[in-house]
Amino acid sequence: MAQQGAQLDGAKFCCSICLDLLKDPVTIPCGHSYCMSCIKSFWDGEDEKKIYSCPQCRQTFTPRPVLMKNTMLADLLEELKKTGLQAAPVDHCYVGPEDVACDFCTGRKLKALKSCLNCLASYCEKHLQPHYDVAPLKKHKLVDPSKKLQENICSRHDEVMKMFCRTDQQSICYLCPVDEHKGHDTVSAAAERTERQRELEVSRQNIQQRIQDREKDVKLLQQEVEAVSRSADKAVEDSEKIFTELIRLIQKRSSDVKQQIRSQQETEVSRVKDLQEKLEQEITELKRKDAELKQLSHTEDHNQFLHNYPSLSQLSEPTDSSSINIRPLRYFEDVTAAVSELRDQLQDILREKWTNISLAGTEVDVLLSEPEPKTRAGFLKYAREITLDPNTANTYVLLSEGNRRAKVMLQIQSYPSHPDRFTEWGLVLSRESLTGRCYWEVEWSGRRVYVAVAYKNISRKGDESKFGHNDKSWALDCYTDGYNFVFNKVSTPVSGPGSSRLGVYLDHSAGILSFYSVSETMTLLHRVQTTFTQPLYAGLWLCYYGSTAEFCKLK
Repeated sequence: MAQQGAQLDGAKFCCSICLDLLKDPVTIPCGHSYCMSCIKSFWDGEDEKKIYSCPQCRQTFTPRPVLMKNTMLADLLEELKKTGLQAAPVDHCYVGPEDVACDFCTGRKLKALKSCLNCLASYCEKHLQPHYDVAPLKKHKLVDPSKKLQENICSRHDEVMKMFCRTDQQSICYLCPVDEHKGHDTVSAAAERTERQRELEVSRQNIQQRIQDREKDVKLLQQEVEAVSRSADKAVEDSEKIFTELIRLIQKRSSDVKQQIRSQQETEVSRVKDLQEKLEQEITELKRKDAELKQLSHTEDHNQFLHNYPSLSQLSEPTDSSSINIRPLRYFEDVTAAVSELRDQLQDILREKWTNISLAGTEVDVLLSEPEPKTRAGFLKYAREITLDPNTANTYVLLSEGNRRAKVMLQIQSYPSHPDRFTEWGLVLSRESLTGRCYWEVEWSGRRVYVAVAYKNISRKGDESKFGHNDKSWALDCYTDGYNFVFNKVSTPVSGPGSSRLGVYLDHSAGILSFYSVSETMTLLHRVQTTFTQPLYAGLWLCYYGSTAEFCKLK
């Protein structure tokens, strides 16, 4: 047995990772064996990719295989150690499928330790030694083992390519500039490498900076996701509380109305029954009196008749029935009508406010804001239908076309009194509030028209109510000869082509308000960059009699 063990090749029992005899050997699914600790450490380095490979055959495994000690191989190694089996020296490790072979080994080749760019050959540790001992060879360039050394040979001149042609951007040998690359800009490969190395470092720095920037962006976006989720959860919770309170309030009012109706019903029924009882008693008394008079009428004795008549002919006072007023099915209709009116008013409020609620819920912007569109088709993706609120219109402003068109008249219009109404100037605001990204167009005519946006709480009287003459409104002053942008009483001249149709783009969260001249192309007239603190409303200011402006249908 000892003789047989001595003849065994120790390399066959070496771990290809540590190059020593196997310790606690394990066999992985592809059949190759390693030290338990070696393969564990190797796979620990692949944990991030979650794909584990064999260091020899490169077969991959997912998930990470469970390692169990190969007891048979371990026992065999213990027995062989007793016979004097030793680990093969490093330089006796033979070449594997993925290794580079030594070009100077005969027979079974060993793994190359280095490749020489001057000799264009690869060497194991034994054959590499002259490059460390012989003076001329010490100057050679040694690199990690490579299978692509022949790519450094010029196919035309069969010489090592140590130069670089910048004109053709390719490696060349020292003979190439004589013929094929004659007159080209050539340098040594080392010089070109040095320059490209500097560029590479700059590129790496740029890449690393971009990685850092993107990682920051990812963190910001993650924070935004968490903030959106927290805000949404709180909004759902608060909304449920509010709607529960609203439902409870309506139920309370319903109970109150029901109680009032039942109480009134009881009072009225009791009053009617009292009267009914009196009437029934009166009827009984009258019937009795009628019977007595009937009997008296049949009395033949004249003296007896005359004697009894005075007492029988006297009647009691009749019950007062003037309060009886029969109203078939019309006792509590006024209550029903009042409740119906309340229902209609609540429906109107919900219908009006629901747009704001739905828009506020759908326009959730994250940190990466979309750029402003460049074409009219792009703007139309954000088109909003705008209608004017009759409760805000000045009494000289006539609304028509479904409250989309406004015109200044000489006659006062019959609008009811309302706290939102502009008391001076031809001003009017939209019914819809504007948040998120919106786009609309206005067709105007006349001597002068202001196209504006404003907060709901803008003043309704005096100069402070004029669009652009306060810090609560932004307006484009349009007249026959040009435009002015007006904000907080400051007027700024605006150049651009005259047009009877204007486009307005609003990105509320980004604080962008843009006015465009709309024709065959979109021409930017003026852009505002600010911070909007409240929902906005579209506005019109018609300055002269006969001026008109209409919000266009875009869908």
